[in-house]
Amino acid sequence: MEETSREAVATAVQRVAGMLQRSDQLDKVEQYRRREARKKASVEARLKAAIQSQLDGVRTGLTQLHSALLDVKDIQSSLADVSKDWRQSINTIENLKDVKDAVVQHSQLAAAVENLKNIFSVPEIVGETQQLIEQAELLQAHRKLMELECSRDDLMYEQYRMDSKNTSDMNLISIYFEDVQGLSDELAKQLWMVLQRSMVTVRRDPTMLVSVVRIIEREEKIDRRMVDRKKQTGFIPPGRPKKWKEKMFEVLEGTVSTRIEGTQAVTREADKMWLVRLLEITRKYVLDDLIVVKNLMVQCFPPHYNTFNRFFRLYHNAVSTRVKELASEDLEANEIVSLLTWVLNTYKSVEMMGHPELCSECDIHQLEPLLPREVVDDLLSKYVKTFTSNITGWLRKALETDKKDWQKETEPEADQDGYYQTTLPAIVFQMFEQNLQVAAQIDGDFKEKVLKLCLKQMNTFLIRYREEAVSYKEEHLRDRQLPQCYVQYMIAIINNCQTFKESINSLKRKYSQSSGPTDSDAPIERTLNEVAKEGCQFLLDEVFLDLESHLNELLTRKWLTGSHAVDTICVTVEDYFNDFNKIKKPFNQEMTSEALRRVVVEYIKAVMQKRITFKNPDERKEGAERMMKEADQFKFLFRKLAAGEDTDWLCGAITAIAEVFKLTDPTLLFLEVSTLVSKYPDIREEHIQALLAVRGDASREMRQMIIGTLSENKVSHSGVTQSIFKDIAVPTIAMTTMTTMTSMATSKLLK
Repeated sequence: MEETSREAVATAVQRVAGMLQRSDQLDKVEQYRRREARKKASVEARLKAAIQSQLDGVRTGLTQLHSALLDVKDIQSSLADVSKDWRQSINTIENLKDVKDAVVQHSQLAAAVENLKNIFSVPEIVGETQQLIEQAELLQAHRKLMELECSRDDLMYEQYRMDSKNTSDMNLISIYFEDVQGLSDELAKQLWMVLQRSMVTVRRDPTMLVSVVRIIEREEKIDRRMVDRKKQTGFIPPGRPKKWKEKMFEVLEGTVSTRIEGTQAVTREADKMWLVRLLEITRKYVLDDLIVVKNLMVQCFPPHYNTFNRFFRLYHNAVSTRVKELASEDLEANEIVSLLTWVLNTYKSVEMMGHPELCSECDIHQLEPLLPREVVDDLLSKYVKTFTSNITGWLRKALETDKKDWQKETEPEADQDGYYQTTLPAIVFQMFEQNLQVAAQIDGDFKEKVLKLCLKQMNTFLIRYREEAVSYKEEHLRDRQLPQCYVQYMIAIINNCQTFKESINSLKRKYSQSSGPTDSDAPIERTLNEVAKEGCQFLLDEVFLDLESHLNELLTRKWLTGSHAVDTICVTVEDYFNDFNKIKKPFNQEMTSEALRRVVVEYIKAVMQKRITFKNPDERKEGAERMMKEADQFKFLFRKLAAGEDTDWLCGAITAIAEVFKLTDPTLLFLEVSTLVSKYPDIREEHIQALLAVRGDASREMRQMIIGTLSENKVSHSGVTQSIFKDIAVPTIAMTTMTTMTSMATSKLLK
């Protein structure tokens, strides 16, 4: 208390010091004092109210405790009176034991008298019951059976009550009623036979099925009554509880399983489509049976049986068991597809469990999967493995067949637009299409997986396709007379590449769920372009092999004196391009441009090889005019062949060189060469040296001056994208000498 008082005083001092920090606050001391007095009075009032409330609660509690004490004393007195009365009644209860025994004996005798008639007529009733069972009068047979069992059970119960240890009398009763158990078993057999044929019975005679259910329900009630009596007395008649209701459901489950298992009528050896037939029969049986259950059988069972859902589950479990057995067999690829398609799609579709007549009664989405996910994955993996092996073989066989066509003496077929093609793309993508259609029936994700696998196999196949195309070209080079339609089939190979591209894009649009590229897209695109471009190069090589002798005549003495080499070159190129027109875009355009480029390059190479040196202005003029004329011929030819915008630029290189040769005033030679360099900045010093050498009138000093001046004023042309001279090599002196000697020897021979 002292410590609390000190803390209170300290707090008060601190608070007063806070109020009186300035001198002008002294005038408000009286006001502060009254305010604090009001607060103190308020606090004291609240404290008094709280203490008063606590005191009232304590007073109420004491009053209740006092009342409870009085009640306890009253109860104690009452218990003493009860104990006294109980002790006084013990002797009275012992005196009533004889009465109790008499009552038990009386009840036993009464039961014996009541069942006396039945006891003497047991053999007769047994015979009648047996006859009723044989006549399929099941309800009447069961009524008589119940009478016999009731007589037996009552006698046994009374004997058990009188002397439970007297087994001899119990055995005597059992022997006397031993035929009753046989009747019960015989009746049960009849019931199970009706239930096993329930699908047929409910159509022909539903009352028979109703009778069976009524009998089972009666037995179920008797079972419950006997079990309850056993809990009270410890006695239960022999053969109880029969549990016929449980047995009924077991029989129905076995019936459903037997019906599902009995659908297989053929084997793989007898019919390749055995699994498809089996699954279709199963589908039909299950659907027909469930419709019968819904429309007829439900009315034969009590509502609390939930009959339709019970049968729905039984059929589902039976089908699941059967499908698992099928999945464990060594299935072929097409059989795996049939099974998974049926399991994943058909089973829950409107053709089976999702049928309009069934879906109103149950939710198919609550059904467990017929096959566990791991089993489905194993089957899919097995299918993919088999599919991979098969498709590799199919592609190899398709390519071998196509290679045989390449050797034919007849041209390949053309499509509706006149482009050469072979049947290879159609065969390959027909295989892919068929397998993707099958995969789409199974699952969307699996379809995507098969598509990626097809594209992966396609990439491997195209690499092999490229190798075979190269081998085809090399085989042709060994004997250019064979195969006879080499050019046409090489064109078909090029066109096939474009067809492959279009078919791949079509497959992806049709079967791919994602629009993004796959891992195989870039390699496939690259390989197809390489095959097509190499094919174009092979064809151009074929052209220039035929042009080789005519190209060697260019810029020679024979050429200057009136050779028809360029005319022959143009005619040959045009003749080849009549076939090349049957190459699809864009490869036909690229090939035409490349052909023009190679012709011009070969022409300029002939210039750079210095096969001729002009001796006088007349020869230079004649040679230049011939070159311009031939440049115009090339330009006309490739415009006719629709080579594109490069035609004028490339042919212009020949014309520009001709202008250098045509110039009559050597003093202006530097300007003409500068013009050539400005138009074709990739020209090198050795090219200019060669041109000046062919011109024949440029002195050594002039050549050095032109080269030196051009080197000093050389301008960077890094932005130039087109080039022609960079691909043209100028032969060394030794090579030039040899070429000159060869040309001279040829000229002498011609003379």
